[in-house]
Amino acid sequence: MERILGPHFINDGCSFTVWAPFAEKIRILLKNSEKPITPEMDKAGYWEVTLKNIEPGTLYKIEVDGESYPDPASRSQPHGVHSWSEVVSEEFSWDDESWIPPKQEQLIIYELHTGTFSTEGNFSGIQKKLDHLKELGINCIEIMPIARFPGNRNWGYDGVYPFAVQESYGGRGQLKELINEAHKKGIAVILDVVYNHMGPEGNYLSLFGPYFTSKYETPWGQAMNFDDEYSDEVCNFFIQNAKMWLGEFHFDGLRLDAVHEIIDSSAIHFLRQLSYSVKELERDTGKKYFLIAESDRNDRRTIDNYSNGGYALEGQWTDDFHHSVHTLLTSEKDGYYSDFGKLWCFNKALKQAFVYDGIYSEHRKRTVGIDPEGLAPEKFVVCVQNHDQVGNRMLGERLSDLVSFEAQKLAAGILLVSPYVPMLFMGEEFAESNPFLYFVSHGDKELIRAVQEGRKREFKYFLKQEGDFPDPQAEETFLRSRLNWNFKEDPFKACIFEYYMYLIKLRKEAAFKELNARNFNIEASEDRKLLNLTTNGPDKKLYVAINFERTPQTIKIPATGNSASWKKIIASAEKKWKGPLSFPDAFKAESHFELPPTSILVYKT
Repeated sequence: MERILGPHFINDGCSFTVWAPFAEKIRILLKNSEKPITPEMDKAGYWEVTLKNIEPGTLYKIEVDGESYPDPASRSQPHGVHSWSEVVSEEFSWDDESWIPPKQEQLIIYELHTGTFSTEGNFSGIQKKLDHLKELGINCIEIMPIARFPGNRNWGYDGVYPFAVQESYGGRGQLKELINEAHKKGIAVILDVVYNHMGPEGNYLSLFGPYFTSKYETPWGQAMNFDDEYSDEVCNFFIQNAKMWLGEFHFDGLRLDAVHEIIDSSAIHFLRQLSYSVKELERDTGKKYFLIAESDRNDRRTIDNYSNGGYALEGQWTDDFHHSVHTLLTSEKDGYYSDFGKLWCFNKALKQAFVYDGIYSEHRKRTVGIDPEGLAPEKFVVCVQNHDQVGNRMLGERLSDLVSFEAQKLAAGILLVSPYVPMLFMGEEFAESNPFLYFVSHGDKELIRAVQEGRKREFKYFLKQEGDFPDPQAEETFLRSRLNWNFKEDPFKACIFEYYMYLIKLRKEAAFKELNARNFNIEASEDRKLLNLTTNGPDKKLYVAINFERTPQTIKIPATGNSASWKKIIASAEKKWKGPLSFPDAFKAESHFELPPTSILVYKT
């Protein structure tokens, strides 16, 4: 049975609900009252009491067998992760009733970090940049985690109060204002949530109940308890969290962090339960929501239909696509990149998203993945940069620091021509040169030291890079990661922005739709790093040529069938985009052309 946790107003009172199945005594401590309140416990271990005369702003703690703690389901922690919880009101003057999110296949996602996206470093700062995103053509922003974490700066994956909004970002009110305004401008909003672990500082969950299990270990320690004793209530905790973000805050979807670390061997996996609950919410609200998983398993069950044994999530991130493009452009081979770097990997990623579809991985020393045949292209979210792939480098270099100007345009072309849902990482659209580094602001000295040493160990595959190790705890590390919004003063950055904007416009006009059927022929030369792709549609055809090599390559323009010539859609190396050549508006079939280095061209019959 689903139960709402934490304080929530009902009728003329405020109900407090706490799950603590092993506690002998629970008391609600109100800061403005000397009289504790003792709730009653039911058979499932929920303690509940309804109080009158409770106002928003009331501070409280939960006493468990004589020791007091913040509420694990706190909606607000205004004074930090160790201090009093706050009762809040859900009321807000929404005016997005007519809002309808884009269809999934139309999504163009923009991932951002609230603290470093704008100078203000809060939700209002994001709101001020919505017109920039709209001009670019973005119709969906994905916000990195905002659940309450220790201190004022963090990527968000150290959150310890999943129901509370980070105060340094502007809190609940600013967040709702942002979503309301985004919807009015035609932009959907997805939130990155973390259900696979809790952060280390301010994490009091285990003192309330069996939220964790010793059955499994994850990179963060004991796994969340999704299939051990009392796991029904743990599942309910996170399902209620998801429904709060979607229902109360009007988010259009959730990005689920590292679902491969949500370990559940029960008959109905947590992700499937979550999907069921969200579909029930859709029926109640009449709105469509997107659940998008991050997974490194290439497991089709994540996004396959219930009837096929799947969890029916709307989509998943596909790292294989990123790795295939990145390694061809940079020639990097360390760590997991050692499994890529060949043109056949990119061909496969372009054709079916999963490169590892049941084949052996040298890096992992095991067989990885399963065939994704039959899954629609919009089920896969792809990128050429994201917070992980940039920020988990020792120096946080973006692609603009690693490859040439022409190669940046090639990467953008591949991303936006592909049949999958594209995702940009903040600043990518204007070749941001500031790094995106890993940063925290913990209060525990031992934890700070552990994080600093742990990050160094994580870079064992990348320590060949020179430069001082950026201290995650230092404020300077955080400040260096903020975007520089003066990009239009640089002609090359401004050009990249115009180029992204034009590609997105073409995509929205369905200029590349023939690729969506994934019915095409690829001629690839591994030695030359050259790819020629021609779609097999009965009517109009698309021709894409990609040169990953750093030298020009002669290509033969394919036959057109019924049409006499190919008409230009876009060429990344064109002078219009500060490239070296002027491209003809049309190519004659079976003619020859010299394709510039690290470039992409797209023509159509």
